Amino acid sequence: MKKPPDFFVRRFAPTALMLGNIVTGCSVLAPAGMLVELSGGLDVSIRTAGLLITFGAIMLCVGSPVTAWLTSRIERRSLLTATLAVLALTNAASAFAPDYTSLLIIRLIMLAVGALYTPQAAGTAALIVPVERRGSTIAYIFLGWSLAAAIGLPLITLVASRYGWRTVYGGIGVMGCVSFLLLIWRLPRGLVGAPVDLKTWTDVGRNRMIMLLLSITTLQMSGQFVVFTFMGPLLAKLTGAGPDAIGLVFACYGIFGFIGIAIATRIVDSWGAWKTSVLFTVLMLLGVTGWALSAGIYPLMAASVAIWGLGFASTNSMQQVRLVGAAPSLASASVSLNTSVLYVGQAVGSAVGGLLYARDLVHAAGYVAAVFVALALTMVILTRPKRV
Repeated sequence: MKKPPDFFVRRFAPTALMLGNIVTGCSVLAPAGMLVELSGGLDVSIRTAGLLITFGAIMLCVGSPVTAWLTSRIERRSLLTATLAVLALTNAASAFAPDYTSLLIIRLIMLAVGALYTPQAAGTAALIVPVERRGSTIAYIFLGWSLAAAIGLPLITLVASRYGWRTVYGGIGVMGCVSFLLLIWRLPRGLVGAPVDLKTWTDVGRNRMIMLLLSITTLQMSGQFVVFTFMGPLLAKLTGAGPDAIGLVFACYGIFGFIGIAIATRIVDSWGAWKTSVLFTVLMLLGVTGWALSAGIYPLMAASVAIWGLGFASTNSMQQVRLVGAAPSLASASVSLNTSVLYVGQAVGSAVGGLLYARDLVHAAGYVAAVFVALALTMVILTRPKRV
């Protein structure tokens, strides 16, 4: 029997949403893969170049809940395609930025709008798939961030080292245009989530489990970005690694992130989000601790990043699944807040990492990161669901 066209559209809509997350992930993470080139091309220090991530994360953490509130009544297809159009245009504009200040301003505009995409894409998934497939679909959509790290960051590092950072931004702009067209093609019309109003935020604030889950996200991301923001320069200082060797480590991080979230997507519906979250937070802690203990030995540091990579995207996708499960009626607000505190973590971690790097405390970064992640694991264990 022939399937109706609506089935065909909805069947492939999650893939279109996932591709949009690749563009969003590359837009957010790009400076981490080319700090040296940005520093040299814009005549600023590496720490100052790193502030593109810190200030961008601050914009994202403020923008995510605000834009979720302002746009909650807008039809999702229109909202998500408009967001990708802005990401494409601002990345293209970044390629022509004449100086650091101009690039920073463009980036803040880019991320003020881009803050919308990931939480709204996750919320949209709940509207187009059955309840029993919600967890695996949200994890699949977040796979875009893994691919941004697995393929995007190594390419960013290699292209920037050979053709300059402007070429990188131009390439992301082209990707944004392609993703925009795919989303128009695949995402159904007429999708509207539950409106987000003041009562919604009040209910979120009173929900103890949601608050605990949000604090876990903050700690997980803070720990990772102490190291991740400056991973390239840290590898160069600690091991003498060049652009190709640094790109290989980014590739390990992303490829194993892809493997991790593929495993998480397969097991979450049977294991449950809590057990899956414990597994991948433990792997993240092992990897970050391995980085700290093996500092200066390139093969061991690369292997540690691979183990760490298994957990980086999986843990956050599980956070989103747990938030949706904790209070389905509050999912639009709680998922957007999760994205917001994710960026709070990025801002905190990159600021701490920048301070350590500026003071040449390059060995301390791994240990500080491990403390953050250990605290996150402790809280994951404490939030074990009660047996009914």
